[in-house]
This record gives sequence, C-alpha cells and structure tokens, in this order.
Amino acid sequence: MNIKEPILECDSRADSYTRKSVGDKPGLTFSITDQEFNLIRSFVYDSVGINLTEQKRSLVVGRLQKKLRQLGLKCFKDYYDYVSGDKTGQASVELADLISTNYTYFNREKAHFEYFINTALPETARRIMSRGKREIRVWCAAASSGEEPYLLAMLMREYFGEEYRLWDGGLLATDISKEALLNAEAGVYKDEAVKPVPADIRRKYFERTGNSEWKITVSVKKDVTFRRLNLMNRHFPFKKPFHIIFCRNVMIYFDQKTRDALVRRFYDVTEPDGYLFIGHSETLNRSNMKYKYIKPAIYRKV
Repeated sequence: MNIKEPILECDSRADSYTRKSVGDKPGLTFSITDQEFNLIRSFVYDSVGINLTEQKRSLVVGRLQKKLRQLGLKCFKDYYDYVSGDKTGQASVELADLISTNYTYFNREKAHFEYFINTALPETARRIMSRGKREIRVWCAAASSGEEPYLLAMLMREYFGEEYRLWDGGLLATDISKEALLNAEAGVYKDEAVKPVPADIRRKYFERTGNSEWKITVSVKKDVTFRRLNLMNRHFPFKKPFHIIFCRNVMIYFDQKTRDALVRRFYDVTEPDGYLFIGHSETLNRSNMKYKYIKPAIYRKV
C-alpha cells in the first residue's frame, strides 16, 4: 500500500497546524498572514533595499518555506523573530540569498558591451594615459554569478592586447548574495550559458571541462575580485573612485527613494567623466541627479 504523507500547513492566525495532503511530497507548507508579510517585507527593505510589493507575496512564501522547515519553525512570525533576533547577521545574509533574484547571462544587453569596448574604455584609457598613469578601475555592483564581470575582463584584455600587463587597477565584482558569489568565483558554466559569448572570445578565455561545461581561464579569474557588498550601505568602503560602474537590472527591485539615494552614492565614487551603466528596463530620475544622460541606460559624471 502506498501511503501518502500528510503535509502540515502552519496557520499562524489560529496558532495551529492544519493537515493537508498534496500528493507524494512530504514536508510542511505554510500560509502567510498580512502581518507576517509586512514584517518580512519591512525587514528586507531596511536591510537590502528590495521593495517586496503585494505581488511578491507568493514569491516570499515559495522561497522561504523550505528554510522554515529546516529550522523547525511553526510560522513566518517565528522566522521573522529568528532573523531579526540573530546578532551574528548570518540569518539576514541567508534571507538576502533567498529573496534575491540572481538572473543574468553572458552578453546580456549586448549594446552595453559594444559601447564599453568601442567608446567608454578607449576614452577612459586615453584620459588616464594623458595624465601619465595606467590605472583603471571598473566596478560591477551587481555581479550575480559572474557572467558580466568576466566578460568585461575579457573585453579589457582584448582592447589593451599586449599592453594589458602594463595596466594596474582591475575589476571589482560585488553582490549581496553569498551563494551567487560562490558560483561566480568557481567560474564554471554550462554549454547553453556560454553560447552568447562570441566564438573568438570563447576560444581564448574559456576551457572545456569535458562534461558539457566550460570554465573561465585562470588568467581571467585573477583579473576579477569578488566581494560581498550590500548596496544599502550608507557609505561605500572604497579608497579610490571608479572610472566605470556597471549596476544593471538590480534597481528595478528598489523604490524611487532607494534608487535616488543609491545613484547619489554611485556618483560619489565615480571618477570625473566616469561612466554609469544601468539596465535598459531601468530609468533614473533626471530631475534629481548629477549624471549626464549619454544614451539609453548609459550616464556620465560631468
């Protein structure tokens, strides 16, 4: 006889469990009250800036209920108490990992990479060399699983050629998600993920692993420094400003107040004449910013 395991649904309003049978998937599934959702929404907004609208309620339940099961918690209020009461900060880091949407791919919004290698990088390099220097600093502020910063590092090698070794600086890649950064540091990608990379770039900077995967070459991996950084930090811990900043497809999760404050912080750590790239689905409040609009999703500090 095939006995289906019951699933216990936490009904925090009644402060009790309700039995619920759903096929052959044992475990616990949870409902969330308005009060619980608002508590978690406020905590996420205050800690990482993500604005969880009412439409994200099912996303919150879907992504967090496994964690509740692992912790043996009864309802989302218990989870909120667990996260907000954790003095180590590890619980909020895990929450950020669970809530963050780390979706990206190589050559996403291709026009940006073309502008980078054809316009932004040459202009920046000429300006730096006119001052008798060879130090260039590029920051990917939402690096996710590494596709964007690795491709930028490859394009920098392509542009500078043999003179690349004469340049200092490098590329900083940050993200809020520890899990995404671990994947980025590993630098291993499936066949499908690598397909958008131009063939000549792929031949130079990727290596076959023998099991339908590719890995970033050691030389390119050394070019990129991965660090965890919360963009909601009131001050960024950088000693020197950046010539080029990429922060694409992350501000769509922020409200206008949070976006405006973040752009001001970006401006403060951008070199004069430096560039800011944002996602094509994102817009900046032009009436309340110092960057100059160059073309869709590309701005410059003047």
